[in-house]
Amino acid sequence: MANRTLIVLPDDTAAPILDAISAAKSIIRVKMFVFSDRRLIDAVVAAKARGVDVRVMLNPARRSGKAENDDVRSELVAAGISVLDSNPAFAVTHEKSMVVDDSFAFVKSLNWDEKNLTETRDFAVVTSHEREVAEVTECFDADWNRQPFDSGSKARLLWCPGNGRERICRMIDDAKHTLFVQNERYQDSVVIERLVRAARRGVTVHAMANSPHSLKIDKVVEAIGGMRILDDVGVKIHKLRHMKLHSKMILADGTVGIVGSMNLAPGSFDERRELAIEVRDDDAVERLHAVAHDDWKNSRPLDLTDSGILADIQDRKEAANLLVLDS
Repeated sequence: MANRTLIVLPDDTAAPILDAISAAKSIIRVKMFVFSDRRLIDAVVAAKARGVDVRVMLNPARRSGKAENDDVRSELVAAGISVLDSNPAFAVTHEKSMVVDDSFAFVKSLNWDEKNLTETRDFAVVTSHEREVAEVTECFDADWNRQPFDSGSKARLLWCPGNGRERICRMIDDAKHTLFVQNERYQDSVVIERLVRAARRGVTVHAMANSPHSLKIDKVVEAIGGMRILDDVGVKIHKLRHMKLHSKMILADGTVGIVGSMNLAPGSFDERRELAIEVRDDDAVERLHAVAHDDWKNSRPLDLTDSGILADIQDRKEAANLLVLDS
């Protein structure tokens, strides 16, 4: 029977991913933003050695030009694995996915990086639903062959560019009681407006983010501005106490969740290749709900007053100037 299961990082470790690679019989397709974890490198090399067709698509560089996958690319190619840069039609491919034997797909917020597997809050969903697996496969093959991919009006998954913003906004609009949102950045004005409207109609919105000092300088104005707008209308914004947030998750009314790679930013929705999945399966949603509540209990409010932000960004005078804060 087809289903969706939730993986929680760092709680579940890399074991479910390693087990899936070890069990592969015919083909593995991996599309990854950053791939550096030693155990996963060894696992795909071992899969290739036992005759599995392994295809890996890697984002060649960040928008800054920083390349992080050159070493692993060389190692994989030396092992006989087929490796390509991600589709150059997109500024960045931020999607993190894996399809095994055309039978099940992993849709993830985490990179295959030791930090995301051991230190950050991240999620992945494993789906065996035939249409969802087929969509991930079709997009992989289209990007591999540098061909267009149109998710279409009946897409089961959330794609960017494509239906990502629309589906996220629809979930926010449909929420009646509670919203738990975990995201690194709150920059997209359309999504921010939807969250404001949700709060104004009485939905309790719990938003989690990282501290302002973690933002790159070119993200400061939009990201802090977005959080302050939400704070102004009474949305509580918290930071995890003992763990960095890397997840991109929304949970509405404890009944439906979205997990994937999308930051709530215009670039993610309009320029990057991104992927997320909607989850309504009872066991997966119940666990997502439990983790969201536990994370909220183990968090603290972000101080988004002028003085609070100045204290957080400390000596970053350029950031203070951009935010028009009196330092």
